[in-house]
Amino acid sequence: MTIQQQLDAAISKWNLLNHPFYQAWSNGTLPVEKLKTYSAEYASFIQTIAAGWEAVGNADVATEEREHYILWQDFARSLGNVTVSHSLDAVDELVATCSANNNTLATALGGLYAFEAQQPYTSQSKLKGLRTHYATLSCDETYFKIHENDFDEPAMLVADLEKLNSAEQQQAVAACEAVAEKLWNTLSAIHGEAVMC
Repeated sequence: MTIQQQLDAAISKWNLLNHPFYQAWSNGTLPVEKLKTYSAEYASFIQTIAAGWEAVGNADVATEEREHYILWQDFARSLGNVTVSHSLDAVDELVATCSANNNTLATALGGLYAFEAQQPYTSQSKLKGLRTHYATLSCDETYFKIHENDFDEPAMLVADLEKLNSAEQQQAVAACEAVAEKLWNTLSAIHGEAVMC
């Protein structure tokens, strides 16, 4: 298998579109309060993405990601959050995992891929759900609009991952799966129940 196939196989075990949280969002059955909680809790993770891109040596994307974090804050505030912070242990674990991944190039690349490869699809799903079922909230959709067709960033990561040796690639795959699992667990914690894949 190619490195991309290995990474995608790791993600498939924790595919966020299969999570009951996103499925409820898509179906319009997710309580608005859960949507509000998600926007506040997830912000701490969104803030880590710029550091990941810095760790892989891409200052331009890191700068964009810092701007995107501001857009995420706009989304959270449009849902009524006065402050944007987290309180869940699952978010602590996700942030800690992402930060630890930034210590090596291989794990930083793999960890970023776990999120960036899924983001266009989750953004498309979230936008559709917001417009179909939550339009009366008039929430700020800018963050999701920017990412719904952003396939360039995962492609950049794959190009860098292909340059690694076999041992480094396996480290990247392990980091990818770890982040994918932590993302799943974070949604489970926000959803308010232990959801197994």
